[in-house]
Amino acid sequence: MAATVNPDLLDRVRQRLASDVTGPVSAPSPDVIAAAIRAESGGLLGDTDLLAALRYLQTEMVGVGRLEGLLADPSVTDVLVVGPKRVWADRGDGLELTEVVFDDEAGVRRLAARLALSAGRRLDDAQPWVDGRLSGLGRAGVQVRLHALIPPLAPDGTCISLRVLRGAFHSFASLVDSGSVPAEVAETVRAVVTARLAFLVVGGTGAGKTTVLGSLLGLVDPGDRILCVEDAPELEPRHPHVVRMVARAPNVEGVGEVTVRTLVRQALRMRPDRIVVGEVRGAEVIDLLTALNTGHDGCAGTLHANSITEVPARMEALAALGGMERTALHSQLGPAIQVILGVARDRSGARGLSEIGLVERDRSGLVTVVPAWRRVTGFTDRREHLDQLIRERR
Repeated sequence: MAATVNPDLLDRVRQRLASDVTGPVSAPSPDVIAAAIRAESGGLLGDTDLLAALRYLQTEMVGVGRLEGLLADPSVTDVLVVGPKRVWADRGDGLELTEVVFDDEAGVRRLAARLALSAGRRLDDAQPWVDGRLSGLGRAGVQVRLHALIPPLAPDGTCISLRVLRGAFHSFASLVDSGSVPAEVAETVRAVVTARLAFLVVGGTGAGKTTVLGSLLGLVDPGDRILCVEDAPELEPRHPHVVRMVARAPNVEGVGEVTVRTLVRQALRMRPDRIVVGEVRGAEVIDLLTALNTGHDGCAGTLHANSITEVPARMEALAALGGMERTALHSQLGPAIQVILGVARDRSGARGLSEIGLVERDRSGLVTVVPAWRRVTGFTDRREHLDQLIRERR
């Protein structure tokens, strides 16, 4: 659309708009862009070319630009950009190459830098990567987790990774109806929650951990006060008494950070009945286990792990970040968490509950996770132990 407009003119307009920015970063309005075009063209640009330049620059300088259509699609969970000609999207069936392309590498880098600024971060040669969170992007109005990496660290071109964080609105009943939670195990899962057993939902990236956790929190007694602590606001359980707390990344100057671990500590002082950590990914595991061992039954969270049997090793690694040794971690983990719910995504892209495990101690005193149910084989001989735990808590 801007083919009839001198590229040098467009560059001068960008520079003018950038130099006019004062205070918080915000997208320039159409009137401001049009005024900059007129000023840089000396008033000699015709109406047709002025309109073409305005539309082009609005796409280039406002919101997520050419990616806006993808983020507005409710089925899109991830948008991945590798240089100007490769833009991938995941609509639930795996990554697919889209028809979206950029004019050149400079256009991709400008978008990455603008998104970084919107997240309160910087992206330049001195800081060639960024990890942040975005909200209210254009008409899409979604929460997005941003990661970007620029050359020379990315030799194939600027890489932008956008994970769409849509609220988990699915009820437990809808997951059962869709088969995400098999009917044969639905009542057992429901009983785990109502009996106030502490549990973790584990799985790989995009497996549906947050969706399952959000639906389970809808089963919690309406009289319970739930404190939800998250790195990004994803959980929206259908429960009358939920207090949501969201961590904050540092600003451009590197100050102002509020970690999930800090918020877990604050949650302990807010009269919680249940503490929920949206994703346990760092030293906050220590504070969560402390809470679980001081009378806060029925707590929950999600953990990135490829299977339920990997949970102890994954927890060891996270606890080490906070200075907790392996033996101390296992002594805390054993009495703190009773059930592990594993979710997975099959080859067709369908996501759902794949296994249930019990947390038990072996003869050496270390914690292991023993399968009680698997989607492919059904219940194991540990079902009676799980049923007994539920009966004891009711």
